[in-house]
Amino acid sequence: APEPAEAQILLTNPPFSALTGRAYVRDKVCQEFKTLGKENFRTLTIIANSRKYSNATFEEISHLVREIVSLAETCCAEGADPSCYDAGSSALSAKSCGRNSPFPAHPGTAACCAQEGLERKLCLAALRHPPQQLPRYVQPSNEELCQAFKKDPKDFADRFLHEYASSYGQAPLPVLLGSTRTFLSMVSTCCISPAPTACFLKEKLERKTLSLLTLMSNRVCSRFAAYGKDKVTVSYLTSLAQKMPGASFEDLFPLADDAAEVFSQCCDSVAEDCMQKKLSEHAAKACGALSARDERFADCCKGKNLLQNYFCMAALPPAPAPKLPEAQKPTDGQLCGEEGARYTQRYLFELARRHTSVPDAFLGKLYDASEKVRAECCSAKDTSACLDRKRLRMGEELPPFLEKASKLCGQYNQLNFLDFKTR
Repeated sequence: APEPAEAQILLTNPPFSALTGRAYVRDKVCQEFKTLGKENFRTLTIIANSRKYSNATFEEISHLVREIVSLAETCCAEGADPSCYDAGSSALSAKSCGRNSPFPAHPGTAACCAQEGLERKLCLAALRHPPQQLPRYVQPSNEELCQAFKKDPKDFADRFLHEYASSYGQAPLPVLLGSTRTFLSMVSTCCISPAPTACFLKEKLERKTLSLLTLMSNRVCSRFAAYGKDKVTVSYLTSLAQKMPGASFEDLFPLADDAAEVFSQCCDSVAEDCMQKKLSEHAAKACGALSARDERFADCCKGKNLLQNYFCMAALPPAPAPKLPEAQKPTDGQLCGEEGARYTQRYLFELARRHTSVPDAFLGKLYDASEKVRAECCSAKDTSACLDRKRLRMGEELPPFLEKASKLCGQYNQLNFLDFKTR
């Protein structure tokens, strides 16, 4: 896999004509092909296309990668015709539109193929599969890894890059590159080691932080892409409220806002250490604000590795719900005023700290419903009547659901899985 500095050059100006729709300038593509070299260029093409077409088969990705690399290799050669690249990329888009195209299938392909020329290329380039809901990559045993590696090292690396990148395609590209590079380095080192078991143990411990960062950043960046910054802020806020229900809104909201800002800056960043650096800074802020208030957070903050401290805090289970009076619902004026969104966030925070086991997915649905109510009622002729109807319905439906979810998810959090399943 390429070194970070080389990857930076490529990621800043992606050369994949069938991938991004931005890089049709032959000179850019050829400069990057020559800077990286054929193998590094090919490696990044596998990763980028596997992220883009997360549901594609390895064979489909392989076909596309061969075509893209061949196009660059042919058209970037000394003395190649200046029109070579444009003609080749046009031929590639025509092949994508063929009846028996070997490239990744996409339901939007037919609409793109009804267009012509540059419009067709741009349309095809914009297609991408939605991210996988759950990563499908399962790491084989050490023995299985070495068996596959020794049988065909190149095929092993290609298949790993495809599976891993399609499973964790929402992780920032520099994180994904670092994770795949260290994994392949580990396999190639340990499979020829005289003591492979000890070697794997040592290497896995060394890459533990990067491995966790890949998993975590894939999850949070998927949520950020799907929900947007405001909803991610609320999700982070309610999660903190459930872990520390004794804290106030004023204590926790700045941390939720800071975390959402980290994700907004780093999920699409090509800066090599953006996620590591910004999350470490966020962890330091969270430890400074929360460790004196809660011994569980204090325990997480004892380590010297700030990223590990962050992972520890993120993994904390909900705390028992304290006895609190019923949460105050926002008034009509508050909901429809300039600070309406903030009052919605505060109400969900109050619900979360009273029902610490209610899942994030349900609180997210409540947030969506609240925003829909504000949009519908605040612009209605009779705002009060509209909001009264919505409150009446929520008053009937919400309490029994909260009670049921609290009971069921409370048992799930408190019991081990076998006891929960039996019950």
